[in-house]
Amino acid sequence: MAGVVVGMSGGVDSAVACVLLKAAGYKVYGVTLKIWHDINRCCEVNEAARTCEILGIPYSVVNMEKEFMADVVDPFTEAYRSGKTPNPCTGCNRDIKWTGLLKAAAFHNAEFIATGHYARIEKTPSGRLAVKESENTAKDQSYMLYRLTQEMLSRTIFPLGGLTKEEVRKIAKASGIEVYNKEESQEICFVPDGDYADFIEDRLEGNVPPEGNYVDTEGNILGRHKGIINYTIGQRRGLGIALGERQYVTRIDPEKNEVIIGDDDDLFKREVKIRDLSFMATEDIRHGEEIRLEGKIRYHHPKVPCTLTRTGEDEITALFDDAVRAPAPGQSAVFYDDDLVALGGTIV
Repeated sequence: MAGVVVGMSGGVDSAVACVLLKAAGYKVYGVTLKIWHDINRCCEVNEAARTCEILGIPYSVVNMEKEFMADVVDPFTEAYRSGKTPNPCTGCNRDIKWTGLLKAAAFHNAEFIATGHYARIEKTPSGRLAVKESENTAKDQSYMLYRLTQEMLSRTIFPLGGLTKEEVRKIAKASGIEVYNKEESQEICFVPDGDYADFIEDRLEGNVPPEGNYVDTEGNILGRHKGIINYTIGQRRGLGIALGERQYVTRIDPEKNEVIIGDDDDLFKREVKIRDLSFMATEDIRHGEEIRLEGKIRYHHPKVPCTLTRTGEDEITALFDDAVRAPAPGQSAVFYDDDLVALGGTIV
């Protein structure tokens, strides 16, 4: 009987992953990675433990707080301080969740790990493994998984890749899972109230970027901003400045400590540069080579056809057929070959 370690968050998705894998004949081990200490995390541990008790499977907690702070929270804080809009979940999946679950699998002598992500895995004709979009496109989470390595994918199972959320809740209810109707979390897990600026100020202990100038796209001073950690590309609300018409943050210049304000049209770009590359279905792109794919510059953005060109040792330039709105430095750009994740990286 093959063993599988399931990463459990206390929610319905990971609980149903356990249900399905147990029904498929696997020896299932429930594991929660303890990454952040607060009352909500304690509740999640209790809920995950209760689910495992109901299902009759072993449960354990692995402490990853130190690694989470160093590999996720600190880079997130520094990115905001430098005027970027980071996407901590993509790095957390690879460096914390998969790394931690594989360590737990080694402890249990389990061949596989599994999560409650809505995604699938497919082997390409070239033999590479790639994350494939979920059949339930409304819940597809493939964008968040582009950094997973070939070794990680070879050990991973996604039991929910062919299900809808409604189907998952029905399975949970029928299995006696108490969290079958639990609401989903929409925020970054370590900033549950969504107030990134307050969180970063606390982390930096007052050593935050100071106030500076709002300027227009011509460099004219429009007023004073509260500090660049309070802004992101595309932001309209909370600017605290009356300009008589809708205006948006179009760029952040950390060197000049300026927030550039412009029209909605100023947010649209066709050319986007990406670094910190991770290849998946596509093994590599040679220097000067061009390939056609579809790209997403944010999790909830639609895919847009584009041409990718290698323009540096760790840089690819995407030229989108239609301009994309508000590509933000620090965010992830993920590129697809049909429904397979081809590669991704960080917008610069």
